[in-house]
Amino acid sequence: MTYSFEQRGSLYSDSFRLYLTKDGQYISPFHDIPLYPDAGEGGLVLNMVVEVLRYTNAKMEINKELKLNPIKQDVKKGKMRFIANVFPNKGYPWNYGAFPQTWEDPKNVDQHTGFNGDNDPLDVCEISDIIPPAGSVIQVKVLGILAMIDEGETDWKVIAINTADPKISEYTNIQDVERMKPGLLKRTVEWFKYYKVPDGKPVNQFAFNEEFKDQQFAAEIVKHTHASWKSLIAKEVDNAGISLANTTIQLSSEKIPQEGAKELVSQQAPKSEASPLPATINDLFYVPTGI
Repeated sequence: MTYSFEQRGSLYSDSFRLYLTKDGQYISPFHDIPLYPDAGEGGLVLNMVVEVLRYTNAKMEINKELKLNPIKQDVKKGKMRFIANVFPNKGYPWNYGAFPQTWEDPKNVDQHTGFNGDNDPLDVCEISDIIPPAGSVIQVKVLGILAMIDEGETDWKVIAINTADPKISEYTNIQDVERMKPGLLKRTVEWFKYYKVPDGKPVNQFAFNEEFKDQQFAAEIVKHTHASWKSLIAKEVDNAGISLANTTIQLSSEKIPQEGAKELVSQQAPKSEASPLPATINDLFYVPTGI
């Protein structure tokens, strides 16, 4: 399988869209990409959709509401959303994205955190030094997971590494991250704790006393969210405003033909020059620790 993407609209504007394709056919990155690239389920190597590149600030994400779920920039209060640079970080400290065919059910109280899911695919922090283009589908090895509570919702963060990393054999579990990249896990907790503070939001909280859980624990969370997605795509639960449109799931009542997908994409604005970045894109924010 060859995954690619097609840009529509202007980068850093509300017209921007990244539509994904597989072997030249339009697909939904939420529904049509298999979570497990190999036969069977339950493995530790998974497909990841890259939404945001390391050291960048634009909050790009798989859009749940639009048909075919293109990647687009988040909009808050009518403005394009850019993540603040909370010292000493510049943008995101790792490649950031999501696992396809996963869903944190907003009506399900997570047994580990006591809070409902955030209605999103499962988030992934990919820690290799390789920076693939946004919209890429890469295979990653799951290493561990962090249980974040974001404004009263469960928002798991999986730590994983690109299997193309030349040092992949050195990573067997979450403990190897500290050995190979000292300080990265601590920085990750701090980043998620404070990254919304410059926008006037409260400090985020965490279950398990801010500790990362190991690889097997992470694998169980992945399986649970995959099961939730199966219930979602089968319409066994409320779709919570999510578009279920797809092009490959044979038993889905929301499956659309390629002709329909092409027509949908053709209606979007053509690719054009990127819009200007905010003048504040390189500003640093200093957040007192311990707040």
